Amino acid sequence: MKRRHFIKSTGLSTLTALMGSSFLLKSCHTEEDMIGEPNWIVEGGFDTPLPTLPYAVGNVELNAKSISGEMIDGKITSILSYRDGLLGPTIKTETGSNVNVRLDNALSEDTNIHWHGLVLPAHMEGHPKDVTASGNAFQYSLPITQRAGTYWYHPHAEGTTARQVFMGLAGMFIVTDAEETALQLPSGEMEIPLIIQDKRFDGPSLDYSPTEDEIMSGYLGETIVVNGAYSPLASIANTWYRLRLLNGSTARVYNLTLTNNIAFHIIGSDGGLLERPEHAMNILLGPGERADVLVDFSSLTTGTEVFLVSDKFSKYNEQGRQSFSILKFKVERSVTSNFTLPSMLSSISRLAEASAIRTRSFDISGGGERHGGIGGHTINHKSYSIARVDEKVQSGTTEIWEFDNSTGDEVHPMHIHGVQFQVLQRIGGRNELDVMEKGWKDTVLVMAGERVRIIMTFPEYRGLFVLHCHNLEHEDDGMMLNYEII
Repeated sequence: MKRRHFIKSTGLSTLTALMGSSFLLKSCHTEEDMIGEPNWIVEGGFDTPLPTLPYAVGNVELNAKSISGEMIDGKITSILSYRDGLLGPTIKTETGSNVNVRLDNALSEDTNIHWHGLVLPAHMEGHPKDVTASGNAFQYSLPITQRAGTYWYHPHAEGTTARQVFMGLAGMFIVTDAEETALQLPSGEMEIPLIIQDKRFDGPSLDYSPTEDEIMSGYLGETIVVNGAYSPLASIANTWYRLRLLNGSTARVYNLTLTNNIAFHIIGSDGGLLERPEHAMNILLGPGERADVLVDFSSLTTGTEVFLVSDKFSKYNEQGRQSFSILKFKVERSVTSNFTLPSMLSSISRLAEASAIRTRSFDISGGGERHGGIGGHTINHKSYSIARVDEKVQSGTTEIWEFDNSTGDEVHPMHIHGVQFQVLQRIGGRNELDVMEKGWKDTVLVMAGERVRIIMTFPEYRGLFVLHCHNLEHEDDGMMLNYEII
């Protein structure tokens, strides 16, 4: 919603008059007052080895629990964990398999797992109504019917998603298939999954306690971690690498680039391979989005350092007013590689607009009632109700949905459970699609002033699913609707 409307509707204009303009400046996060504040990034020394998250194959057990003694940014803190460390294992499987995952809930609250990007039966995909109570367990049975891609998993209980993800409950889920294997892409140690998140500390303790204003804008941390490590160092060879990039933050958008004028060769987005590699110097990645990229380090000499950086993007959003480094690559050895970038990757069947039986519009600019009062985040002026079905769609049919943020002033990464979609058009704002939107998607970044049109065919799985903003503070604040496939 418009921040000036929020100030007016909550009486903050009167409060500002009483307390002075400095109160309003801090509430609105101007660039000047952000310096030294928790959402102003502080870089480290980039000397901590990048952790390799363990792979899990076959039957998987995830034990959600609270643990102490985890070291982050030199601080020993308590976290939530699936595996005695920040972030869960990387689950890896192939198309046509069935993955069994047992969730044991040792937390003091409800939790569940949403398999982000996977098309699954409704009772298995992690709807907020399907939670596992404290002390109980649930067995997920996941039929993997879709193409190779970089997916992920995280909790999705109503009202607690952001905190549980922020405190450590998330992981990557990789699917392979014969088409991808035939490309002989960089693999083994030359394939690096990277989960990028921001964290905030109160003294030595990892801290999730958003203020009213931070629920409005999203909770931003001063500490960037990759695979759970602060300012990490990845020792590499001078050859081609495959980087699976996941924005696992609750709200922060990253405008990723590499130093030394090195390009990304984008080979995949949320829903797997693109038709052909796309050359890009920057990748704008919203919460929940993934990018599958190849990087050619072969021309670099031993000792060369390259940084993965988030560049400024304040032209589109007030959040991106600072450039900061995320990860350092250092060439430690020379190798010989025969890899050649493929000219073609995959075939994507385009959904024709004429095949859509209906167009639905979703106003995501804000306004309406929130869970806790006035001024919250809504879709079509409605705040989430777990008991209400907001939309009904027919299985096997194709529809066009439009997310309308044309009068809003906040960024909304919109995610739809249970389906992959194609992006048709962006109207206003950037006014064009980015290269990753040439493939299949499940999350689309809608900037202020933009309308985005997408098209999708709903699967045969019947039941209740959700669509929501993947700024998880916005989601927990009510920016979510139920839709039912009938």
